Amino acid sequence: MANNDIKHYKSKVTPYVFACWILAAFGGLMFGYDIGISGGVTAMDDFLIKFFPNVHERKLHASENNYCKYDDQMLQLFTSSLYIAALIASFFASRACTLLGRRPTILMASTFFIGGACLCGAAEAKWMLIVGRILFGIGVGFGNEAVPLFLTEIAPVQHRGAVNILFQLFVTIGIFIANLINYGTSMIHPYGWRISLGLAAVPGCVLLVGSLIITETPSSLVERGKEDEGRKALKKIRGVDEVDAEFQQIVAACEQGRQVKKPFKKLFKRSGIPALFVANIIQVFQQLTGINAIMFYAPVLFQTLGFKSDASLLSSVITGLVNVGATFVSIYLVDKVGRRKLLLQASVQMFISQVAIGAILLTHLSATGTLHKGLAALVVILVCTFVMSFAWSWGPMGWLIPSEIFPIETRTAGFAFAVSTNMIFTFIIAQAFLSMMCHMRAYIFFFFSAWILVMGLFVVFLLPETKGIPIELIEERVWKQHPVWKKFYDDDEGKRDEMA
Repeated sequence: MANNDIKHYKSKVTPYVFACWILAAFGGLMFGYDIGISGGVTAMDDFLIKFFPNVHERKLHASENNYCKYDDQMLQLFTSSLYIAALIASFFASRACTLLGRRPTILMASTFFIGGACLCGAAEAKWMLIVGRILFGIGVGFGNEAVPLFLTEIAPVQHRGAVNILFQLFVTIGIFIANLINYGTSMIHPYGWRISLGLAAVPGCVLLVGSLIITETPSSLVERGKEDEGRKALKKIRGVDEVDAEFQQIVAACEQGRQVKKPFKKLFKRSGIPALFVANIIQVFQQLTGINAIMFYAPVLFQTLGFKSDASLLSSVITGLVNVGATFVSIYLVDKVGRRKLLLQASVQMFISQVAIGAILLTHLSATGTLHKGLAALVVILVCTFVMSFAWSWGPMGWLIPSEIFPIETRTAGFAFAVSTNMIFTFIIAQAFLSMMCHMRAYIFFFFSAWILVMGLFVVFLLPETKGIPIELIEERVWKQHPVWKKFYDDDEGKRDEMA
């Protein structure tokens, strides 16, 4: 059935629509750059001496504890304050997406992010750092809400997965670039950390310019009553004049959506629960893989393994390169094999990698010693196999699936919950990881591996496949056909909703 719909929706990839995909995806590069830069900066001595001298003293102590030397709540707050700001901002971004459109919301995201980069790069006191991080967070909240929705809505159905994953690809590129920059600036004393933080303005500026070039999505225009503009936009992004079949489907979905005056309330009705649950639990699981713990603190982790400061950043560059490369695998396969198979394969690979890392550290790394070079290299390889499997599965699917499973009337509201859930759990992991590593030591990797096992079971029993199905038909073709979730859609409730 889905294939018939695809044949009716004609499209070709023009240079303009390709430019729209790439320019919007710079929202992911902003997010990725921040993830990568934070851990590297917090491992730089000049940064620690200026803002966190106690942590620097502990780091230099001759009998330092490998698992506890970076355990400082203010240091962790520097990283994680961004995510609380992004959590709150995502709900304002939802309203901006609905009332103003995806494009202006992306413009606002870039503006906040540039402000945060300027303040952090020029910081002279802790409060300037924290306020700068909050501005970063607002930019991330607006960007992570608007960009995945934008990419999903302008993508042709047969390429929707690959186009949306451009967001995650640019996240990984941002992490990789940040690691390269940290590697270089760690040798520039005493202000290398300022360069690292200030350069975050570059992807922000690209996104700012891009937001003035890209078109608004047809769904957003029609949703706001601008049908003529919506048809023109659809012709522009499809590269053909014959768009009637797809345009009528968008209009029908928006007509239905206009009947819902309170989208947040609709989300919590019985028929809204399947999409809301799946979108949010995927975000929870994405964080409980342990990926951000490894990416935030990769330099810290490798220093703990006994590498010197420069070598640790170099090791992080290696993992960043693996992250980028493996995301291309997802772009190639997601619309061919589907979402579920990628997630299941990766769950197995991530589980094995985490258990192996935990076992090596548990048996060979004492609190104050270092790993043998051969074992340290093996840990780096295992981290790479973990990052690789995450990059073609839970990383991109965490943004793709929530952006495509909501009907138009609850899409921005539902996706705001997904973004905020991502930020809540990113915050918890960022704030708690160093303390958890201090107290749980190597057992932290067993903690994450147990969650990966739960994720695999979730995919098997509760996650429907969305490959090749137009987003306007997801409810009919996916939720109402799934053996578990179809029970949430009954005729009686449908009639009650219509009457309401």
